[in-house]
Amino acid sequence: MNAEQYLADPCGTSSLPYWKTEQFAVPEGICVCRDDAFSTQSIEGVDEPYFKLMHDLRQVQPAALPAGFRLVSAGVADFARHINSCYDAESLSEAELLAYRRRQTYDPTLWLAVADAGNGALAATGIGELDGRIGEGILEWIQVSPAYRRRGLGRFLVCELLRRMQGRAQFATVSGRVNNPDKPFALYTGCGFNNPVIWHVIKTK
Repeated sequence: MNAEQYLADPCGTSSLPYWKTEQFAVPEGICVCRDDAFSTQSIEGVDEPYFKLMHDLRQVQPAALPAGFRLVSAGVADFARHINSCYDAESLSEAELLAYRRRQTYDPTLWLAVADAGNGALAATGIGELDGRIGEGILEWIQVSPAYRRRGLGRFLVCELLRRMQGRAQFATVSGRVNNPDKPFALYTGCGFNNPVIWHVIKTK
């Protein structure tokens, strides 16, 4: 797959952002299948469906930071600690997250941390990436602490990252687990993402 093919249909061509399709091979024991092909095949294994969405960045909703919160500077260790605190089973090491900053898509202005203005605790974090070669913005690790959910922080992170990508990217993509109980699909579509495609990641071994 080349860039022209990917740009014709970013969600339907690959489950991953374009730069990852270039650099990462599907591990042995994993099968990745688009939903329309999955329904016609018999693949034995444990299936985890993911959605992929895109935003054309033409009209980005206002990014309003809820009262009582402020944007703050945070280090890699802070991001890793916060991301892990938002999951029961997810584990992202500081070293793994530090590697993000060595990527060609790294942009320091797309690492956002929001703190409770009252006690200084990190309440939400979000990471964006930018592939300037093809004009793709990518949303990664949009997380809100359980105690601070349903207050508009997730929407703020998404819309603020999209706002910062405007004029620098032609479109943005995001993906997530279909069965995530936190319903990220609703968050992203509510922020203007569309063109959903479902991809099945099947562990065959």
